[in-house]
Amino acid sequence: MKRRVAILISGRGSNMVALIEGARAADYPADIALVISNKPDAAGLARAQESGIKTIVIDSKPFGKDRAAFEAVMQNALDEHRIDLICLGGFMRLLTDDFVNRWTGRMLNIHPSLLPSFRGLDPHGQALRAGVKLSGATVHFVTPEMDAGPIVMQGAVTVRDDDTAETLAARVLEIEHRIYPAALRLVASGSTRIDGDICKIAATDCSNGTLTAPTTV
Repeated sequence: MKRRVAILISGRGSNMVALIEGARAADYPADIALVISNKPDAAGLARAQESGIKTIVIDSKPFGKDRAAFEAVMQNALDEHRIDLICLGGFMRLLTDDFVNRWTGRMLNIHPSLLPSFRGLDPHGQALRAGVKLSGATVHFVTPEMDAGPIVMQGAVTVRDDDTAETLAARVLEIEHRIYPAALRLVASGSTRIDGDICKIAATDCSNGTLTAPTTV
C-alpha cells in the first residue's frame, strides 16, 4: 500500500511540484495526498490544485507566537487525511520539539547545501565565502536541531569561480528537484533505517564512489 504524504509549504512550492511529478510514476511507493500552507497567498497552492491535490490553508498569522496551537490544528488535518509521511517544501515556520518528535523518522526536509556544512540561512553565500569546490543539496530527516537530522540523500554541483549566490542557487535547485522525489521513494519503500544519528540505505549503487572538482587528467 502506498504511503500517504503531506507536503507543507509557505511559498511557490517548486520542490512540492517535483514531488508531485515524481509520485506520478506507477511504481512510486507514495501518494501525495495533501498540501498544507501556512500562508493563504502561497503560489504553491494553485500549482497543487492544478495537479488535483487536496490543499488546506492554516494561516499561521492569527496564532502569533503560539506554535503549539497552530500545530494542533495542523495535526488534526494530518490525522483526518491519514498522513503517514511529511515533506517540508519551503515551509517557513519553526516547528516545536513536540511536533517534530511526534513525527520522528517520518518527516523529511531538503536543505540547499551539503550538510553538515552551511546550515541555516544563506547557505550559498556561506559556500562561496568558504571557497568550496562542490556544493549541493541534502534531504534529511527532521529533528529538533535545525538542519541536523540523519541524511537520506545528497546531490552535488561544482562551484564556479564566477558564481554568485543566485547562479549557484539555480543549479542547486535543479539537484533538489532530482533528489527529493528519489529520497522520498527510498523512505516510503522502507529502504531506509535510522541507526542513531545515521540513516542507512539498503542496496545502494554508488557506482565508482568518487566525485572530484576540479576534474583532473
